[in-house]
Amino acid sequence: MTTLRDAAPSAAGPLDADHAVARFQQLLRVPTMSRTDPAETDWPVFTRFRALLAELYPLTHATLELELVAGHSMLFRWRGTSDVAATAPTVLMAHYDVVAASAEGWQHPPFDAVVVEGDGDDSGRVIWGRGTLDDKGALVAVLEAVEAQLADGFTPVNDIYLSFGHDEETHGSGAQAAAALLRERGIRPALVLDEGGAIVSGVLPGLARPSAMIGVSEKGITSLSLRVDQQGGHASTPPKMTATVRLARAVVRLNARPFPSAINPAIAEMLRTVGAHTTGPLSGVFRRPSLFSPLLRVVFSRMSDETNALVRTTTAVTQLSGSMAANALAERAEAIVNVRVAVGSSVEQTVRHVRRAIADPLVHVSVQDASEPSPVSPMTGPAWQSIVDAVAVLDPAVLSTPYVQTGASDSRHFTGISDAVYRFAPFEMSADERATLHAKNERIHAATWLRGIGFYRQLIAGR
Repeated sequence: MTTLRDAAPSAAGPLDADHAVARFQQLLRVPTMSRTDPAETDWPVFTRFRALLAELYPLTHATLELELVAGHSMLFRWRGTSDVAATAPTVLMAHYDVVAASAEGWQHPPFDAVVVEGDGDDSGRVIWGRGTLDDKGALVAVLEAVEAQLADGFTPVNDIYLSFGHDEETHGSGAQAAAALLRERGIRPALVLDEGGAIVSGVLPGLARPSAMIGVSEKGITSLSLRVDQQGGHASTPPKMTATVRLARAVVRLNARPFPSAINPAIAEMLRTVGAHTTGPLSGVFRRPSLFSPLLRVVFSRMSDETNALVRTTTAVTQLSGSMAANALAERAEAIVNVRVAVGSSVEQTVRHVRRAIADPLVHVSVQDASEPSPVSPMTGPAWQSIVDAVAVLDPAVLSTPYVQTGASDSRHFTGISDAVYRFAPFEMSADERATLHAKNERIHAATWLRGIGFYRQLIAGR
């Protein structure tokens, strides 16, 4: 079977693949690592990245209007030709900050951006480096597409904005500021596209076709604090229930009581879409998600961690703290729980479930920060179809389907100014490659990335 990686890059216009990859490598080598504490971020590196963009993409910087937002985020405006070009623009989003990385454990250093020929069992070039998938890959592909369209003399009918955030991995303040700025100017985008789903294979049993997983919503995200305050003392005479033991019991209880599962409208539509192209015993089940909802909830819960996360709110204890000394009882023990709130639920319902699961009034549960699940964007209509059409440029065999984004993206800040907010990066990713997001050995096939440029060119041409 021919895969996307075997296919030729899009014929949307001449593309100098070697020079495009070389530009990508230069930008990957700039270590734009964002930190939770902004004071710890190396901001001159971010300035250097923006200066390099101006050098590598001169037509874009000469033609589009650029504003710096929140200090370091970029908002480009490409004016359209229509008399009402500004009333229903397209916003293409990405972010240029990356998760921190050191060379330890990497096959190739994270900021060397080396290109390896014939990596593993796959043929073709592979680009290694932090940001290849998350999210400089999309940002640079967008700029390659814009630069190429400008070189061809193209001007869009409606305005196109490029919103490139600087702190998506930490606070998202850049995207929030960009969305607020557009709101102040009375601008309601007809389409917003950010990172999110990808082109994957084997998404469900019986489906032979690769699928473009287009996020039509994303789960909410919140951090909860589980805190126990208790009398301290010397560790040589501990009480039966120390603060840390009480906290540990709360964590175990929470882990033992998962949130209820549900097939939300976006997942139901995904199943109907996929069901029409699957074979085997589950084909009929997928085509009738309402009828077989109880069975589907069980199947999704057990199939994989990814499918389980699609159908329920999830919790993960990510940080623990206790005593400041090895021989002293903790006077305060605390756990931070990262919660991804399912579409159809809410932060309030989440907190209620957590308190019931823990069932201990001495464990104080508080919300540190919260973001509700995003509204579900249309799964039909012009905005949706423009993405589907652009995917077809990559390969007509790819099946476009809606799904729910389980991770958080900057696009959630734009749902207040647009009804059509989608989350999709036009890159084929294997399960192994997806596992490198926020982890070691992040990488992308060069052919996959180059085809992504064709996707953005097609999308731009249709706007």
